[in-house]
Amino acid sequence: MDILRFITAGSVDDGKSTLIGRLLYDSKSIMIDQLEAIGRQTKNREDGGIDLALLTDGLRAEREQGITIDVAYKYFSTPKRKFIIADAPGHIQYTRNMVTGASNANLVIILIDARQGVIEQTRRHSIIASLLNIPHVVVAVNKMDMVDHSQDTYNNIVIDYANVADTLGLRNVTYIPISALNGDNIVDRSANMPWYEGDTLLHLLETVEIATDIDLEHARFPVQYVIRPQSDDLHDYRGYAGKLNSGIFRKGDRVTVLPSGVQTSVAKIETGGKEIELAFAPQSVVLHLADDVDVSRGDLIVPSNDLPQTTTELDVLLCWMGSKPLTEGNRYLLQLNSRVVKTVVKEIRYRLDVNALQQQASPGSVGLNEIVRASIKTATPVSYDAYKDLRANGGAILIDETSNVTVGACMIQ
Repeated sequence: MDILRFITAGSVDDGKSTLIGRLLYDSKSIMIDQLEAIGRQTKNREDGGIDLALLTDGLRAEREQGITIDVAYKYFSTPKRKFIIADAPGHIQYTRNMVTGASNANLVIILIDARQGVIEQTRRHSIIASLLNIPHVVVAVNKMDMVDHSQDTYNNIVIDYANVADTLGLRNVTYIPISALNGDNIVDRSANMPWYEGDTLLHLLETVEIATDIDLEHARFPVQYVIRPQSDDLHDYRGYAGKLNSGIFRKGDRVTVLPSGVQTSVAKIETGGKEIELAFAPQSVVLHLADDVDVSRGDLIVPSNDLPQTTTELDVLLCWMGSKPLTEGNRYLLQLNSRVVKTVVKEIRYRLDVNALQQQASPGSVGLNEIVRASIKTATPVSYDAYKDLRANGGAILIDETSNVTVGACMIQ
């Protein structure tokens, strides 16, 4: 059974947490004791119902303010698929949280309040989805019960958002009119909107095609661990363990180890203790090479006829997550997959206005949640693909050397 990772994003009070709660509730993915606990906390509601948003708004500060300030992850499954949900904050000051939650997402649900339509935060979340190259976008027009389930209101929002999607180059955009509070078009079709003939949200999540999201053309295998038991029965055993991020490897394939550039071939492929003839993403495997070459954790094994770029100079789009400002000349650790190298930020070229997708003059320093275009230099070469071409080998993080805190998310250009 495959796993769909998706994120919800929207403005404050658009109903993200309620939507997730409704999905969990209507798909019967809530434990009885959890449901009873939430029922006790909302026993004084005038309508006699339960507050489904409490299923995700777990932090005390969130409950006091009625907003989501961190990324809340929830897990559930149906007979057709497993799901990992990231409920991202709507406030502009929590841009870093949305970037974190969306970095590995297959799909994003952008909520729009039917009463408000497309607003500034809708555009901001859509721009971030575009920058992160999320393959599938669902626009859920929520609170349709507040506009008398008006088809005209829904159609106008679809037209407005279609212009945004076209400008940003978003693909695979699907629109669904919903009421998260009442459950309209979440799991079951709504009798209140007979004019809508599309899928319910859960049916779409269960059936959206994600197998094609994995790039099987460009094989990239970052080495995570070198296995050398050096025991009597495995004296000559030397395998390279890791997860195949993309592509396919077959026994006998000619490969190159980067950044050294040494060429050899695949002698054997193992998974689960068994030898196989080929491996494909996203399998975790052990590769054996035909020649005794020097391979370490962080090296990248790729087909010899399909090499990524290898350099010490990187051009990145950077979302700053650190509490201390970023300035030119600052030094950090850069981690790309399993490779960690020392790096320095050489130049901050411009700040990106994520509300209007406009470039602003280069700032003297970069503050929390700001997105900038920067050039960085690494102490040793790294091998990468452009993020827009291959997310699996084009995303990196910056780490503070003293605190080991992640302070930046990089999309290599």
